[in-house]
Amino acid sequence: MKAVLQRVNYASVHLDGETVSTIGKGLLILLGVGPEDTQADAGQLAARIAHLRIFEDEAGKMNLSCLDVKGEALVVSQFTLFADTSRGRRPSFIKAGDPKIAKPLWEFFIGSLQGQGVPTKAGVFGSYSQIELENNGPVTILMEQPIYNKEKKEN
Repeated sequence: MKAVLQRVNYASVHLDGETVSTIGKGLLILLGVGPEDTQADAGQLAARIAHLRIFEDEAGKMNLSCLDVKGEALVVSQFTLFADTSRGRRPSFIKAGDPKIAKPLWEFFIGSLQGQGVPTKAGVFGSYSQIELENNGPVTILMEQPIYNKEKKEN
């Protein structure tokens, strides 16, 4: 799984001119699911995100989590996070998970994030939608699950 986290003052998803979901202070999470991702990966990523200290404390240090600031999350499916741009001029998406696998894992991730205590809303899986947001910082974090250990990365 791949996730792009954007710390926001607010964010919303619109589909065909209608607002689907809106949050206040919190995280906009663009989530991509790969073909070998599992529920364990989704649950671990949700826990990591819920407790990730990327909100500022009273001293201006990134020391608080979304839970600490009582923030919300808005999760949007984003298969394009698995784009392969190594060849040609048009990205390939063959490394993205099949929607039959990706949608249930996306839903499981949303449930896991809610289970961690983060009020969570979502876009519409696989839709062509518009995202409106106001970045806070801006702070944008890339995360992947599973986390590969150092030995695998060095080889």
